[in-house]
Amino acid sequence: MRDRVTANLPAINFDQTSAFYSALGFMTKFQDDQWMIVSRGNLEIEFFLHPSLQPKTSWFSACVRVTDVNALHEAWNTTGLAENGIPRLTKPVDEPWGFRMFALVDCNGSLLRCMSPLSHPTESKVKP
Repeated sequence: MRDRVTANLPAINFDQTSAFYSALGFMTKFQDDQWMIVSRGNLEIEFFLHPSLQPKTSWFSACVRVTDVNALHEAWNTTGLAENGIPRLTKPVDEPWGFRMFALVDCNGSLLRCMSPLSHPTESKVKP
C-alpha cells in the first residue's frame, strides 16, 4: 500500500493552519489568497479559505491511509497535542474492520482519520 491522502479542507486562517501543519512535518507548497497546499512526503492536503468556520461544529474530514500508522502517530505525538478538545490527537487502536487507526482533529476542527491495514491480504491468483 502506498501512503496517500487526497483532501480539500477548510482553513479559518492560512497562517494558523500552516503553522499547525508545519509542527506535524508538512511544508507549504502553494498559497494564494484563497487556496493553500501543504505536503509531508506523499501526503498532501489542500485548504480553501473559510474564515466563518466554527471548529466545534465542523463536519469536514479526510482519510489518511499510510503503511505505518504507528510511525505517523509517533511523529505527530511529539507536538504534545491533547487527546481531547480542538485540536486533538487520539491514540492508535485496532478496529474490528481490519485497520489500526488514530484521529487527528486540526485547529480548524477538521477530522483526519489516519489508518493502515492490520494485515496485508494475500493476492489471490485467478485462473483464466
